Amino acid sequence: MRKVIVIVVLLAAAGGGAWYYRNGGQSGAAAASTPPGAPGGGGAPGGKGGGGRGVMTVDMAPSTRQDVVDYITAVGNLIGQTTVDIQPRVAGRLDSITVKLGDRVTKGQQIAKIEDREILEQLRQAQANLDVNKATVTNRESDEKVAANVLSRTQASYERGLVSKQVLEDAEARHNATVAQVSVARAQVQQTSARLDELKITLSNTNILSPVDGFVSRRLLDPGGFAGANTIIITVVDIGTVRLVTNLVEKGFKRVVPGVTAEVAVDAFPDEQFKGEVSRVAPVFDPATRTAAMEIEVPNPGFRLKPGMYARVRLTVERRPNALTVPRGAVVDTEGKRGVFMVENGQTARFREVRTGLQDNDRVEILEGLNEGERVITVGALALRDGDRVQLTGGDPGGKGGRGNRAGGRGAKAEGK
Repeated sequence: MRKVIVIVVLLAAAGGGAWYYRNGGQSGAAAASTPPGAPGGGGAPGGKGGGGRGVMTVDMAPSTRQDVVDYITAVGNLIGQTTVDIQPRVAGRLDSITVKLGDRVTKGQQIAKIEDREILEQLRQAQANLDVNKATVTNRESDEKVAANVLSRTQASYERGLVSKQVLEDAEARHNATVAQVSVARAQVQQTSARLDELKITLSNTNILSPVDGFVSRRLLDPGGFAGANTIIITVVDIGTVRLVTNLVEKGFKRVVPGVTAEVAVDAFPDEQFKGEVSRVAPVFDPATRTAAMEIEVPNPGFRLKPGMYARVRLTVERRPNALTVPRGAVVDTEGKRGVFMVENGQTARFREVRTGLQDNDRVEILEGLNEGERVITVGALALRDGDRVQLTGGDPGGKGGRGNRAGGRGAKAEGK
């Protein structure tokens, strides 16, 4: 019985070996003969290509001609075109203030009044003095005419020998004195007139006027308060045009000149761009920051932009119309060279060196190395190496992506019919 069991075990082992030889051995040979990287083939686990790098999924886009604009960006704060702190020219107590915070004012509009009773009294007194001085002039001129007549008669008498020379000299002295008195009286009239004009100016200065068009941004005193000659009463800011004050780095200094177009954005209006232009650039750099001050003027007809707003500006420093461009993600730097990846033989990525020009947020200008319409790898280009196997997003290696799959699906359905 034991011998029978041993014979059965040996026969089972021999049958199993023969089955493995016919099936498993042939499968191994077939697998060994399949090229690495082919579906179901050997190589790296999971069907990956040689060298341990699998098939890379990428996307492609053609090179096209578009306008390319080069920008310089900066940030800064908005200020008014003109900001004026209004101070009285004469000291005194405020009689009234006719504007409030936020009110719009025009140039020459009265915004405050200082008490003027003392000045009016001084003005009346000066006018009275002027009247007295004018009367004095009239009196002195009459005396001068009398003295002139006396001198004339004395001169005639002296020539006929009727009076002595002493009498003639006395008449001349009296005439000269009256002439001097007329001159003094006229000078007093001029002096009083000047004082009167000064008081009139002082009186007019009690009316405080706005020197510019704008809006009241600060009101620091109320009626009844005392204002000295250096006291700020009201601040008026002109926002018909606002200015963006920012700093320009040394790299972009030679590319920015007055007149360069600017696009300004603020958080208060996130979906809008406000047009302006560079108005002035400082001729020197701050040694601490290595930047130069720059001002950008932005028209503000609706008064929506307010001084103090934080703003971002984009300066258009150069524009290339109808330039050959590729998506920005297609241009890569590898081994000290700049270029793009293209697909060779429908499945292999090949690096091509190019010379680039301007670039914006989306596109890069190609000056040399690429023709219009040639397709380059965009999505996935940064991870590629020359010679990597690739397949388009949703498609077979080197194919047209999902379109090829859908076409194959339609063909399979046709065969099924």
